[in-house]
Amino acid sequence: MKTSLQKTARRAKRLRHKIRTTGRARPRLSVFRSGKHISVQLIDDVKQVTLAAASSQEKAFKEAGGKTGSDIAAAVLVGKMVAERALKAGVKQVVFDRGAFIYHGRVKALADAAREGGLDF
Repeated sequence: MKTSLQKTARRAKRLRHKIRTTGRARPRLSVFRSGKHISVQLIDDVKQVTLAAASSQEKAFKEAGGKTGSDIAAAVLVGKMVAERALKAGVKQVVFDRGAFIYHGRVKALADAAREGGLDF
């Protein structure tokens, strides 16, 4: 029987394979969600460089009114921040990489906020 960690790694690997084969020309919007915080990076896999990033641990997050990083309101704020920074970097189209996290709750809220901020995925 597989452990929970093995199942999580398998889901992440399966998703990343799909992203690599279908969205090669677009940067990847990678999400990480922990119990207390949420962070997102815009990664160009061809050049292997991070184009933009946002997190609920940043000073800008606190200044924008974020109190805790563990709720949907924080995910929405981080999604808007990364969309703004991506547009400044000249990126409009991305591929959404949710990792092994299900597309629900904070991950979905972040994706919706990034779409409202101007990103296309």
